[in-house]
Amino acid sequence: QVQLVESGGGLVQPGGSLRLSCAASGSIFSVNVMGWYRQSPGKGRDLVADITSGGTTNYAESVKGRFTISIDNAKNTVYLQMNSLKPEDTAVYYCNAHVTTTRFIMNYYWGEGTLVTVSS
Repeated sequence: QVQLVESGGGLVQPGGSLRLSCAASGSIFSVNVMGWYRQSPGKGRDLVADITSGGTTNYAESVKGRFTISIDNAKNTVYLQMNSLKPEDTAVYYCNAHVTTTRFIMNYYWGEGTLVTVSS
């Protein structure tokens, strides 16, 4: 099995910064893509950003220029640096990983989510 453990959420004032981390562990042969999604109350879960093991990134338009995603392949860990946070960034942030397991099965896995609240 594969587990994703997130950390770094919390309460921050508008204009502030937070850094989220997500570490993948378990029966991993390779991590292919890691990313962050977010879900606000009453809304669907939307992509924030993702990154391939080769470093190719993809961002939602709403976070371009403010958020930066990065990956440490040696640690199977993805980071999301969030700057210039706005109240509309308030959501539960979920880590997602596309993994090839040690049984050579490809699957997507989700973390349990970490709450980010942007408020004065």
